[in-house]
Amino acid sequence: MSVEFLDALRAALGADHVLCEGDLSAYEQDWRKRARGKALAVARPADTAQVATVLRLCAQHGVTVVPQGGNTGLVVGSVPDATGRQLLLSLRRMHRVRLLDTANLTMTVDAGCVLQAVQEAAAAQGLLFPLSLAAEGSATIGGNLATNAGGTQVLRYGNARELCLGLEVVTAQGDIWDGLSGLRKDNTGYDLRDLFIGSEGTLGVITAATVKLFPQPAARTTAMASCASMELAVALLKSARHKLGAGLTGFEVMGRFALDLVARHFPELPRPLPGAAWTVLLEQSDEESEAHAQERFEALLAAALEDGLIEDAAVAQNQSQSKAMWHVRESISLAQAQEGLNIKHDISLPVSSIPAFCTQADAALQSAYPGVRIVNFGHLGDGNLHYNVQVPQGGDGAAFLRDHEPGVNKVVFDAVQAFDGSFSAEHGIGSLKREEMEQRKSPTALALMKAIKQALDPQGLLNPGRVL
Repeated sequence: MSVEFLDALRAALGADHVLCEGDLSAYEQDWRKRARGKALAVARPADTAQVATVLRLCAQHGVTVVPQGGNTGLVVGSVPDATGRQLLLSLRRMHRVRLLDTANLTMTVDAGCVLQAVQEAAAAQGLLFPLSLAAEGSATIGGNLATNAGGTQVLRYGNARELCLGLEVVTAQGDIWDGLSGLRKDNTGYDLRDLFIGSEGTLGVITAATVKLFPQPAARTTAMASCASMELAVALLKSARHKLGAGLTGFEVMGRFALDLVARHFPELPRPLPGAAWTVLLEQSDEESEAHAQERFEALLAAALEDGLIEDAAVAQNQSQSKAMWHVRESISLAQAQEGLNIKHDISLPVSSIPAFCTQADAALQSAYPGVRIVNFGHLGDGNLHYNVQVPQGGDGAAFLRDHEPGVNKVVFDAVQAFDGSFSAEHGIGSLKREEMEQRKSPTALALMKAIKQALDPQGLLNPGRVL
C-alpha cells in the first residue's frame, strides 16, 4: 500500500518534494526536542491544489497526516509519531503574499508565510500586522492560526483569532473551502473560520488566510519598571490602563529568577535596572508625536514611583534601546533551555487572581518538591503566564521530568483551576496536554468537540492523537 501511495504522491508533487530518506530531523523533531518521530514521508506541496490532492490520496489509502508549518510549537503537536506510518505535510513551500489591500486594510497570504515576512510586507506599505512572538522568524501564519497564537500585543490587538478575517482550508476529504473574505461583517450561518482557528490541524488544513492590518503607530515608547510584589505589578497595570487607554500595547512581567537566567547565560545583554522581585516591560503606541508620547509615559512612571507602585524605572530613549529591552524579555526561554530541561506551563488567569495564584502555587511546589526554581514570566496584561519549573540546582533535569512532571503539572493545574483559569493559554493542547483535556474540560464540552471531529474527519486521518 505504501509503495503505491508514495508513487502517487511523487506523481502529484514531483519526486523532489516527497522526502523519505536523509536527515529529516527538521520535520520529525519538535521545537523543544521533547519528541522525535519517524514519518512515512515528508510531502511538500507548492499550492492549495496540491494540498487537496495529497489529502485525497491520504483518504483513499487510509494514511494519517500531520500538518506542519514552521515546527515551532511547544506541545508536540506537529511532528509524526514513531510508527513510520504518518505522512508529514509541510506547508513551507507555500509562502506567497497573494493580495495586500491598503484600502481595506487586509492582506491575504499562504499558510506557509513566515510571520516576520508578513510583518515586513505590511511595514513596506506603512502598515502594521501586530501579531508578534519570539519565534516570528520561523513560525508560519498557518501554524499561528492553527494554534490561535497570542504573543506580546494581545492586550491591544487581540490574539490570532481576532486578527483573522477569512481562511482557505482543505478538508480531510480533499475538498477546498474558500473562505478568504476580507469582510468585517458577514452573518451568513455558522462561523467556519473560528472552527478551524485553534483546531491544531485536527479538523482541516489551513492553506491561506486573510488577516487584518492597521496603520503604523506614529510613536512607540518602551520602558522597564521594577516592582516589589506581584500585587504592585497588577496595580501598575491598572494605572497604565487608566492613563494610557488603548495606547497601552504591551505589559509583560518577569520574575527575578527568569532575569537571573538571562544574565547568567547571556551576560552581554544589557540590564537596564537592578534585580527586583518583579520587572515589568511596558509599551505604548499611538498616533501622537514621539515627544508627547514620551511625556505621557514618563508622567505615568513618575506617578507610579510617587505612589509606591514601582521602585525604579528606565525609559528607552530610542528604538535601539527599545529593541534591547524586548530582547531581554524574549531571551528568557532561550536561557531556560541553556539551563537545562524544565517543565513548561502556559496558563491564563483573571489578572486580579494572579498574585494569589503565584503565592499558592509557589508554596505548594516548594512543599512537594523542595528546591525547585520557578521561572515565572509572561503577558500580565492579558493574564497569560509562562509558569515554568526548573529542576533544583545541580539536579538531573531529564530524571526530574521523568519522575515528577505529572506531579508538578497536577500541583500547578489544580491551582489554576482553583482560580478559574485555563491550563492552556496560547500554546495549544497538542499531545502533551491531551490527558489534561480529558480530565479538566467538562464532559459536555468534550462531547461537542468529539462530535465535530467525527463530522469533519470521520476516518480520523488529521493529526490523530492531538487535542482529543
